[in-house]
Amino acid sequence: MEFSRQATINWAGSIMEGAGTVKGASGAFDLPVSFPRRIGESEGSTSPEELMAAAHAACYAMALNATVGKKGGAIAKTTITCKVTADKGDAGITITTSALSLTVEGLTGIDAAAFPEVAEAAKNGCPVSKAYAGSMKITLEVTVR
Repeated sequence: MEFSRQATINWAGSIMEGAGTVKGASGAFDLPVSFPRRIGESEGSTSPEELMAAAHAACYAMALNATVGKKGGAIAKTTITCKVTADKGDAGITITTSALSLTVEGLTGIDAAAFPEVAEAAKNGCPVSKAYAGSMKITLEVTVR
């Protein structure tokens, strides 16, 4: 079963003075974006890197909970923060890393000592991790409470 999602940006102006609004076709988001806010203080605007971080965190949450369920476990609460880092050099912007930070609370059915291995397997199976793996470093930090 193939599926797709779509977003559209309407942009006006040059790279430095212009700005746009990126909208999800689903209606789930309608966000301002500009280049100065991308590389400087965000001041309420999003960026490709922030959207990439959101995509990775959301996808990993789904992959993790699916993996845990397949192993007979459950998590009462999953909190994932993803930080995507980019480097702006003379040749332009290069997106370098996606760092996932995972905290789980109320883990049952899986030994806490063995959980980091399960979390790593979920990271490797996450579709967004797979898409990012060829071009950026992906890290995972795990905390079980």
